[in-house]
Amino acid sequence: MSLAVIYSRAQAGVQAPLVTVEVQLTGGLPSLSIVGLPETAVRESKDRVRGALLHSGFEFPPRRITINLAPADLPKEGGRFDLPIALGILAASGQLPAERLDRFEFIGELALSGSLRGVRGTLPSTLHANRSRRTLVCPAACANEAALAGDEAALTADHLLLVCRHLNGEHILEPPPRPAEDQPPAYPDLREVRGQPHARRALEIAAAGGHNLLFSGPPGTGKTLLASRLPGILPPLTDAEALETASVASVSRQGFDTRHWRRRPFRAPHHSASGAALVGGGSNPRPGEISLAHNGVLFLDELPEFRRGVLDLLREPLESGRIVISRAARQAEYPARFQLVAAMNPCPCGFLGDASGRCRCTGEQVQRYRARLSGPLLDRIDLHVEVPRLDYQTLQEERGEDSASVRQRVMAARDRQLERGGLNAHLTATQLDRLCPLDGTGQRLLAKAMRRFDLSLRAVHRITRVARTIADLQGEDGIGVEQLSEAIAYRCGSH
Repeated sequence: MSLAVIYSRAQAGVQAPLVTVEVQLTGGLPSLSIVGLPETAVRESKDRVRGALLHSGFEFPPRRITINLAPADLPKEGGRFDLPIALGILAASGQLPAERLDRFEFIGELALSGSLRGVRGTLPSTLHANRSRRTLVCPAACANEAALAGDEAALTADHLLLVCRHLNGEHILEPPPRPAEDQPPAYPDLREVRGQPHARRALEIAAAGGHNLLFSGPPGTGKTLLASRLPGILPPLTDAEALETASVASVSRQGFDTRHWRRRPFRAPHHSASGAALVGGGSNPRPGEISLAHNGVLFLDELPEFRRGVLDLLREPLESGRIVISRAARQAEYPARFQLVAAMNPCPCGFLGDASGRCRCTGEQVQRYRARLSGPLLDRIDLHVEVPRLDYQTLQEERGEDSASVRQRVMAARDRQLERGGLNAHLTATQLDRLCPLDGTGQRLLAKAMRRFDLSLRAVHRITRVARTIADLQGEDGIGVEQLSEAIAYRCGSH
C-alpha cells in the first residue's frame, strides 16, 4: 500500500480553506474513486487526470486508487484539484519524489494534453498559502493574479511536466513578475462638472466621511456626472484594501484586470438587476454588485425604478459592511463595505419643481412614485441633496475645483478620523457620545430638528456623523452650531 499527501486550497467566499489531498494505492481491480464531498466537476477530474498523465509520458497505475479530499464536510468544486490529484498519484506510485511536496500547495485544472488551465480564486489561495508558509504552484494563466500576493509567494507553470521537473530538481519554476500598474489610476475629473456648488460640497463631505448620498433632481442636471467623480476624490486604496477588493474580483465570474487592481471600484448596475445580482447568490453563492463595489462606490441610477424588495436587501449590508449568503447546502460571506450613491427624479416625469413648469404629475402619482423607496432604506442615506436645473449663463460662469485639490482636503479630513479610530460613517452610538459631544445650543438645535422633521434616532446619529465630518474638513476639534446646521440641511432640506 502506498500513500501520498498533497496540499491544495478550496474556495469558500473570499476564503481559501486548506484541503489535504490524500492518494492511496492498494491492491484489487483497477479503479479510481474520489471521496470528500466532491461536486460533478471534481468527480470528472479522474478522466482529465488520466488523460494528462498518459499524454505526458507517465504511467497510470493499474491499481485501486482512492482519493480523499479532507476535510470531508467542505464542498469541493471546479477543476482546481486536478493538479494536486495528478501529483498525488505520481507520488504514491513512486514516479515522483514525495520529499519536497510539503513545501508547496497546488491548484490548477488539467487539459488532456497535460497543459494547465487557469482557475478562479487564485489570489485568495496564494495569500492563504503564504500565511501557512508554503508556496503556491498555479497555472501560468493566473500569474498576474498570483503575483499581487507578493514576491515569491507563488510559482507558475503551463504544463504538468514542468511542475514535475521542478519537484525533481531538473527545472526551476520562476515566480511571476508583478504586473504593470497604471499609476496613478485615471478617474473622471470633478473639474468637468460645471455649476452645482451645493451638490459638489455634498460630494466632498460624503468622500471625507464615507457617507451615503442621494441626488434628486430633473433629468440632465448632472447627477450621474457627479456620482462618477466620487472615486476620483477618495484617497488611494491601501495595500490591504486593494488586496481585499482584488480577492472579491478574483472569485467572481467576471474576473478583473490586474493592471487596475489599485483602482477603487465603481459599480453601476441597471435598475432591472435581480436581488441575487445585487447582493450575490446562486446555488453556489457568488459575490454580487455590493461586494464587487467593496472599498469603492455603488451607484444606483433611477433609484425608484429598482424593485423595492431588491433595494431592501441593501439595508443590512449598509450597516454591517458584509453580506452572508445562506443556501441549503452551503453558506458564504463576502465583504460589502461600499459607499452608496443614488440618483432619482423628483416625480415620474422628472420635472416636479422645475422652473419650466412642465410637470403635470398629480400629488397621488408623486406620492406613489416616492413610496417605492422604503423609509428604512432612506433612513440609512446620510445626505439628501437636490440638484436643480441651472441656466446657461450660470453654467458658463461657475467652474469648480479639480479632483486633485478636493482630494487633498478629503485625505486631511480622513487622517483626522483615522487618528480617532475610523471613518465617521462607521462610528457606533457609543463612539458618537464620546467623540462627538454637543454643547447645550447644539443639543437644543438637534432636538428641535428631531421634532419638526419627525426624525428617527438613526437619522439623528447620521446627522451627528455628518456634522463631525464637516468639522474635520474645517479642521475643527468640536462640532459647532454651524456644522450641525449644515448637516441638518443636507438631511432635511428636501422635507
